[in-house]
Amino acid sequence: MFMRVRIPRCMSSQHPDNVRTPFFASQNIIGGEDEIKEAYYVFSHLGCDEQMWDMEGKEVDNFVVVKLFSNYDYFFKENKLGEDVFLTLRVPNPSIEKAEGKILVEALESIPRSFDASKIFYGEDRTPIFEVILPMTQSAQQLNRVYFYYKEFVVGKQNQSLFKNDIPIKSWIGEFQPEEINVIPLIEDMPSMLKADQIVREYLKDKKVDYQRVFLARSDPALNYSLVSAVLMNKIALHKLELLEEELSVDIYPILGVGSPPFRGGMTPLSESKVLEEYPSVQTFTLQSAFKYDYPEQQIVESIKRIKERERGKTQDVDTELCRNILEIASQEYEREIMDVAPLINQIARHIPQRRKRKLHIGLFGYSRGVGTAVLPRAITFCAALYSVGIPPEIFGLSALNEKYREAVAEIYKSFDEHISQALQYLNQDNLKLLYPSLAEKIREIAKEFEFETNQEHQNLTTQIVKLFKQNEPTKMEEKILEAGALRGHLG
Repeated sequence: MFMRVRIPRCMSSQHPDNVRTPFFASQNIIGGEDEIKEAYYVFSHLGCDEQMWDMEGKEVDNFVVVKLFSNYDYFFKENKLGEDVFLTLRVPNPSIEKAEGKILVEALESIPRSFDASKIFYGEDRTPIFEVILPMTQSAQQLNRVYFYYKEFVVGKQNQSLFKNDIPIKSWIGEFQPEEINVIPLIEDMPSMLKADQIVREYLKDKKVDYQRVFLARSDPALNYSLVSAVLMNKIALHKLELLEEELSVDIYPILGVGSPPFRGGMTPLSESKVLEEYPSVQTFTLQSAFKYDYPEQQIVESIKRIKERERGKTQDVDTELCRNILEIASQEYEREIMDVAPLINQIARHIPQRRKRKLHIGLFGYSRGVGTAVLPRAITFCAALYSVGIPPEIFGLSALNEKYREAVAEIYKSFDEHISQALQYLNQDNLKLLYPSLAEKIREIAKEFEFETNQEHQNLTTQIVKLFKQNEPTKMEEKILEAGALRGHLG
């Protein structure tokens, strides 16, 4: 396995949750060459030490390394790609995303080409890309397919000849390096999250490694199972991974995919200390687009510096059986409530402005669980739709928790009360008439149990948004959606 110098703390991602367009973007929807500029900007100006290069669900530039070296040679001469700053590919999972399977092959084939570009640029062997993230990982077998495809078919072909008595391919077109890559599981669904340690143990059993990174999703679990369920799942997984680290004597470095609203993690330049306290054992945190573009640059730079300076800690002990009980009842209630509100979400979602050039593809909620015929948008659009009508997603599923479970959640999820109160400031109780009366009444009762102060400006905007929606005024409606997002500091 490739030996790296250090493990990043701040992974810039391409999640489209921002309201404001960054200054370097040529248009409101970021894509293409703008994402090359973005990678340079987050390294050079913001201080991120890693950029996720997302090849899943959108058109992507396979020549990112060449373009970074060509356009910003002065920076990358001083800051070595693969040593000082890192580029990590997020590839499609062919076991889940059949239509995008060939993109995985293209991505893996681009790694040796990037190595060649780096060798020319630096005048010595330097590996710019040596890790890939596999989304929706559900088994070690899925990870092994990526690992061995690269080892046996991308690199392995260099020793073959095209016909009898001919030279090997590497003598014709050059060697293929690196010889191996690290595959990072991105674990997103509940069954896989609860057995994250088993997946990693199985994957590592035939490999000699110095470390293993494990990426735990935070947004999709909330979308699929509720806010409370997502946090408890992450806490269980992190604790089990820490025990596995001790068992195998292999360093395991968790990555957590946190977004700006509490529903998706609560990571902003004003709250990073709370997130690090909530998840002390996490090594790497995603910094999504709202974090990077919806706050003053100096605040962002200072926040990233604080994250990088803070040492990683240990997980908290969790009562797995108790957490599983809470997970079961909270997720079941959440599903019932979301099924009732799904038609409204999908209607509003059509008016959420796009921020990245992405193909529309459904999340886990749509195809991995028996939820009838309902299909929901991805987590950011889901959040944005509900926030835009003044019904924050954090509140769904809470009605299932009795006093005992509510106290247990508050003990395990340390920011629970604060996060719910933050979300409730955006509740527009007048707009609860959009829901079934029984669900509206549940939400009113929950709101009574928390202290919060209504954001009046946001309430006025969500009232206008609903009015414009009923009047079929999409352009004006989108303008107000962006105004409301700017007040929150995120689109969704």
